[in-house]
Amino acid sequence: MSSPTARSGEDLSKLSIDRSGLPTQRRRRPLFKRWWVWLLLALLAAGTAAFLVQRGQPLPVEIGRVTAAYPSQAVVVLNATGRVTAQTRASVSSKATGRLEWLGVVEGQRVKQGEVIARLENRDVAAQRDQAAANVQAAQANLAQGQAELEDARAALKRAQELARKDFISASAVDSAEARFNKARAAIQTLTAQIAVAQANLRVTEVAFDQTLIRAPFTGIVLTKSANVGDIITPFSSASGTTGAVVTMADMATLEVEADVSENSIARIAVGQPTELQLDAFADLRLLGSVARIVPTVDRAKATLLVKVRFEETDARVLPDMSARIAFLSRPLSADERKPVAALRPEAVVRRDGKDFVYVVQAGGKDGAPVTAAKPLPADAGKGEPAGSDAARGPAKAAAAATAAATAAATSPDGKNGKAGEPAGRAVLTPVVLGAKVGDLLRVENLAPGTRVVLNAPERLGDGQLVSAQKK
Repeated sequence: MSSPTARSGEDLSKLSIDRSGLPTQRRRRPLFKRWWVWLLLALLAAGTAAFLVQRGQPLPVEIGRVTAAYPSQAVVVLNATGRVTAQTRASVSSKATGRLEWLGVVEGQRVKQGEVIARLENRDVAAQRDQAAANVQAAQANLAQGQAELEDARAALKRAQELARKDFISASAVDSAEARFNKARAAIQTLTAQIAVAQANLRVTEVAFDQTLIRAPFTGIVLTKSANVGDIITPFSSASGTTGAVVTMADMATLEVEADVSENSIARIAVGQPTELQLDAFADLRLLGSVARIVPTVDRAKATLLVKVRFEETDARVLPDMSARIAFLSRPLSADERKPVAALRPEAVVRRDGKDFVYVVQAGGKDGAPVTAAKPLPADAGKGEPAGSDAARGPAKAAAAATAAATAAATSPDGKNGKAGEPAGRAVLTPVVLGAKVGDLLRVENLAPGTRVVLNAPERLGDGQLVSAQKK
């Protein structure tokens, strides 16, 4: 008979679950040990890093500048290029041939008409002149002697005639006295003619001496010096080692601009038409002019006519042979139309909520410290100053000087905006006040010439964002 303890153990064993027939289950691995989790985390980290890096990089944009434009462009009917010439210009030389002994002028010197500017060796000619002057004096002395003899012969004839009436002398004595008187009178005429010959010879030698003195033919400026002391001057020869002209000079009061105009455009030009002249050497200098004449000859090879424009305003900096641009105007310009105004390209304007804005590129690094923008030109710049003065002719120069400090930090020494891709500054959204069109540009009131702006601003460009010059 089994014990109660053994019976209870058998009963409990019947209650256990038999797992031998069930399939075996694998144990689940932790997430940090699964490869796809690490791949996902790596991609997320790379994307975050790329976003942060891209966020600190400048956005490539097209950058332009506010320029100084002139309202006169709206009344221009034709543009042409030409060169400054002097209507009165000469290559000064001597009529005589000889060695240059003295040269008293240099380039750029102003001389007056008739002033001696050079001298040839003239000792031989001076000696001939002195000899001719002595011959004149000798002839005059001979005339005085002949006049004395004439008076003596006249007195002798008178005495002979009185004595003959008293029969004190013969008739032959009277005839001799009369013949002597006639001979003395004829000698006076000969001596007078000899004086005239001597004086003519003196004038010849004086002219020859004067030809050794080279004088200024008119009042003007010496442009070039073609000879030096010691050179042989031969105006009518081209022999080796010789020179013809000594200096070249021009009258600056007769300066004008000559330009070739196509015969297809000549109908838009008339004599007396107002013009505006701009020299390539001085971009800020604009002078008024007018059409002086149209040469009535057509160049068959180029199909052009020569148009000459006179200067209505003068400036000491204008020199012959300078390149010039001529703007033929439809009407005379007012004083306000001659002043430069700030203008920019239309694609720089951004419309926001019905207002006009421009992204101004201000120099600054990643700290965002901007450079103070230049002030715009005053409205009365150059007003009341005489034509040709620095204040009247330099509004564009003043604007450039005012913006130099603002753009120096962001502009390379050669005046360009730096290499493409390099940080140019931060694009600051700035409200602007636009005016009328100036040619292809728009007038802007509150920006100074030289200010850099973003052209064709992309949609993703934000206020204060770092930008760089776009590669072309």
